Amino acid sequence: MTHSQTYRTALIAIAGILLTAAFHTRAVAQANSLQGVRNVVIVHGAWADGSSWSKVIPLLQAKGLHVVAVQNPLTSLPDDVAATRRAIASLDGPVLLVGHSYGGVVITEAGNDPKVVGLVYVAALAPSNGESVASVTKPFPLSPLGSEVRADADGFLTVSPKGIAEDFAQDLSDTEKQILTATQTPTASGVFGATVTTAAWKTKPSWCVIASNDRAVSPELEKAEAAAMKATSITVPSSHVPMLSHPEEVADLIEQAAAKAEKPTLPPQQ
Repeated sequence: MTHSQTYRTALIAIAGILLTAAFHTRAVAQANSLQGVRNVVIVHGAWADGSSWSKVIPLLQAKGLHVVAVQNPLTSLPDDVAATRRAIASLDGPVLLVGHSYGGVVITEAGNDPKVVGLVYVAALAPSNGESVASVTKPFPLSPLGSEVRADADGFLTVSPKGIAEDFAQDLSDTEKQILTATQTPTASGVFGATVTTAAWKTKPSWCVIASNDRAVSPELEKAEAAAMKATSITVPSSHVPMLSHPEEVADLIEQAAAKAEKPTLPPQQ
């Protein structure tokens, strides 16, 4: 082999090493970009179902997140927590829990699952240990929505069309208001007095969406909760359903939470 051939062979070898290093660096960067939580379990509130997240779900999926929407029976807090825990159990890896309205109570209890690494509250309630919807809302003025709630003979509650239009989703289109009225799930009155055993937000990071025009849950209560949880929060000029009136902002906060939540060290499976 001539000197020039040896020199050319060395150059090729060096180029190969540099190319391999570049590929490795790119692979590491891509792996790092995918760190964070990929599973998002979203929990609807009272007088709703999983379709209330219909605008947020595709935005999260477009970011590569795996989304599962819980269908709460709204028959009791334990029943709703059990439904959420089943959704968590069905997923591999860590989970970010998101709850709207009364769904915040559900994730506050269900969030104690070791797979859950963060909680996102969307115009939601976040009771502490031993607290309920009734107890945390008592210090604040009665919400306008309250006068439009109707009870049936079995103790299940629904919201009147007027309540949906004026106090629940006043910033949505007429068509959307009619859909919400038609699809609302009757909610057992007992869920509002049911108490939280252990509030997961005491030990896990939280994020909050505060709806400044909320007529179902007091915006002042939402602010107070965010402060108590030391949550990262945003405020949007929304009715009680910011996931429908401001889906981009809600999805962005959920994505940020998923990226920042730390993956837990789970015990090995037996």
